Amino acid sequence: MTDTVLHFATIITPDADPVKRRGMLDVLEHYFADKNASPLGATPPLRSSRKMMFMVNRRWELHVWELHGPPATWHDQLRQHLAQQPVFAVLSGLGGRNWAPVHEFCEQEAVPCLFPNVDVPVESEHDFYSLYFSKGVLLEADMIAKRIVDTRADSSAGVVKTARQIYRAGDSGEAGAQALSIALKGHGIAISNHALAPGESVAAAMRSAQGADVLVLWLRPADIAAMGDKPPVSTKVFVSGLMGGLDRTPLPANWRGTARLAYPVDLPEKRRVRVDYAFGWFAIRQIPIVDERVQADTYLACGLLAETLSHMVDAFVRDYLVERIDDMLEHRILTGYYPRLTLAPGQRYASKGGYMVRFAEPDRVRLVADGDWMVP
Repeated sequence: MTDTVLHFATIITPDADPVKRRGMLDVLEHYFADKNASPLGATPPLRSSRKMMFMVNRRWELHVWELHGPPATWHDQLRQHLAQQPVFAVLSGLGGRNWAPVHEFCEQEAVPCLFPNVDVPVESEHDFYSLYFSKGVLLEADMIAKRIVDTRADSSAGVVKTARQIYRAGDSGEAGAQALSIALKGHGIAISNHALAPGESVAAAMRSAQGADVLVLWLRPADIAAMGDKPPVSTKVFVSGLMGGLDRTPLPANWRGTARLAYPVDLPEKRRVRVDYAFGWFAIRQIPIVDERVQADTYLACGLLAETLSHMVDAFVRDYLVERIDDMLEHRILTGYYPRLTLAPGQRYASKGGYMVRFAEPDRVRLVADGDWMVP
């Protein structure tokens, strides 16, 4: 921070999706340009005998820290970036399978990391500087586990004894599958995993799922579309909505009556008003929509930062920034994809639940809730 500039970074890991990267940076760059459109500069001193506090409208400057190479080298790269250009906070950002080195760096350096776009956040409620909108696939795993356990308690639903998980090795689904295995441990369910190797056909892997009571799919859209026309007989199917594309998950028609999507965001018709402002803002600035959730979350993160800084006056202290976000977040009306956001000491994930959803018709894309909002 200087008298006229506030410096922020956004961090992008090497395994981040390039389409999401462009969408996120489009939003950040346009938001920063809007913020700096009418800088006021430093406030001149008043001719007064009393000291007063003034809010100085500082220009925002964005620094894009792109990481390279294996995760073991990221910490040193981030330290070099921070030494070259200290920043007040890390805003948004984009990761793939592994965000842990970035999370650990921000905790060690006491730099707030505000709402990065990651499917696998670090599960540590006791850290302070890293804030997430949700637990991503880890939340989905808890939701699926709760549904499976609740089903076991329902005598009319049939006994669940075996579960099969399919995911791509090295993708975010691997962490989701591991979390689900842990959540179901001790419930008497035999869990087996199939990690798809590069180039391995997902349709062939489906044959190995025959006979399992539950099939859990941690797959990207291309794999989901290639699963084949017929789901396993007499098998309950759960799909990661975050990985599959939420509303745009390309489930084959014959799977839509069987599969349930873990959906850790609000339903489309309920969130429409909350996201319309962001999409209108994108349209006015001619920002292409390439990933609706990532871009809406990035815009929401920018808005939360701007609103919080406006309440901090000139008390630019990193810990105070985090504490003010914790305090103000639950009063936010426009919460994007999420019905409600709350944080508190010891809470680092602002949205804590989701729906299990299904497609309303085999040949349509409309989703309906299969039960109430759940907080596992």
